[in-house]
Amino acid sequence: MPMDVVTLAQQLGRIVGPANVLTGGAETGPFATDWRKRYFGRALAVVKPGTTAEVSAVVRLCAETGTAIVPQGGNTSLCGAATPDASGTQLVVNLSRMRRIRALDTVNNTVTVEAGCVLASLQAAAAEAERLFPLSLAAEGSCEIGGNLSTNAGGVQVLRYGNMRDLVLGLEVVLPSGELWDGLRGLRKDNTGYDLKHLFIGAEGTLGVITAAVLKLFPKPRAQATAFVAVASPRDALALLTHVQERCGDRLTAFELMSAACVEIVTRHMPGVQTPLDRVHPEHVLLELSDTHAAGGVRELLEGALAEAIERGVALDAAVATSEAQARGLWALRENMTEAQVREGRQVKHDVSVPISRIPEFIDAARAELERAFPGVRVICFGHVGDGNLHYNVAGPASMSEDAFMARMAEVNRIVHDATARHGGSISAEHGLGVYKRAEILRYKSPLEMELMRRIKRALDPHGIMNPGKVL
Repeated sequence: MPMDVVTLAQQLGRIVGPANVLTGGAETGPFATDWRKRYFGRALAVVKPGTTAEVSAVVRLCAETGTAIVPQGGNTSLCGAATPDASGTQLVVNLSRMRRIRALDTVNNTVTVEAGCVLASLQAAAAEAERLFPLSLAAEGSCEIGGNLSTNAGGVQVLRYGNMRDLVLGLEVVLPSGELWDGLRGLRKDNTGYDLKHLFIGAEGTLGVITAAVLKLFPKPRAQATAFVAVASPRDALALLTHVQERCGDRLTAFELMSAACVEIVTRHMPGVQTPLDRVHPEHVLLELSDTHAAGGVRELLEGALAEAIERGVALDAAVATSEAQARGLWALRENMTEAQVREGRQVKHDVSVPISRIPEFIDAARAELERAFPGVRVICFGHVGDGNLHYNVAGPASMSEDAFMARMAEVNRIVHDATARHGGSISAEHGLGVYKRAEILRYKSPLEMELMRRIKRALDPHGIMNPGKVL
């Protein structure tokens, strides 16, 4: 049965050390607030284990006492998945102390890393070993590997390397019973039954606590070419994508779409960030090629492909970076979008995906329906168009106050999500469901899909202690 916080804290302190158990409101507050400051909970306590054995002992204690667990890494969730509820009965298990890189194998091209390792630290360790870990996110300086795994993180290089699910070979997971599943295998072929690791990737901590992983590494690129390209429409952006893929093959690493509204907002709000083109066009693409051969002429290849695209009328204008500093300047247009939107004001945000070929159709349909419901509405659409993932954000018309528009968030969500579903898409591409979309997903998944997920949840977590109130 549940125990009082003092007794629980004492027992947790015996496992992880008293200094790694936080109980006061001032201490636990930062761990009970999500990154967007949208969800505010109240933690029973925060415990910070430093080893897998400690995680196992903590979870076993929670299983015995019926204490709910909220696994947490860098606390950068965008949908409230790592935030406890307001009941004050849920224990936050923060894994940030577990940040070791246990092994790095340059022959097998794998790295074994603990869940609390910050993504940027892993990227740096791989680079030092002349390897690449390709996951790249705006939050890479603070997000942690366990959270990346639990949300099946994507980012700007999915086009070439895939989501986090594609980068994982093995996992170590503490189950809701406290038992440890050691699946840390660095195998690319292992056809010995169900591939259990995929149950936990993208599960947002509802089935167990990921404590470590074996991840894929790749040869370190020696040459890169970055360009900012103007196009007339999303359809032309897809024509450009096809053209560059045909000309440059799998050297194409990133292909990001940014509307005129996006470029205008980021250049207005972020000092020093500017477009290299003579004016803002209807749509823009930020693309990058990379090659393991330093003398491979990757920039010349890109310049040739873009010259052909302009000649054919697929592209309107283009600027190719001639130095690393210029490339960073181009990427600043994309990487500062989130902060620029914060400064612009509140918006209804969406993380959706549709088949790549249907992106233009979706953008047009969703915008038309929003305009009918909210004349003068502003759509701020950008994202990883190379893999079909759009961050489709909606700001209210100038004639409507922010409060009035945000009060109709459910109506905006319904328009965008229904349009996504009609175009064969998903209402969550890379951010997860968490609390934000837990009820919304019932409209778009079949009853059978939901029941199958519930059966898996009941099988692994029969007492429902793992991140309750999230996903399901």
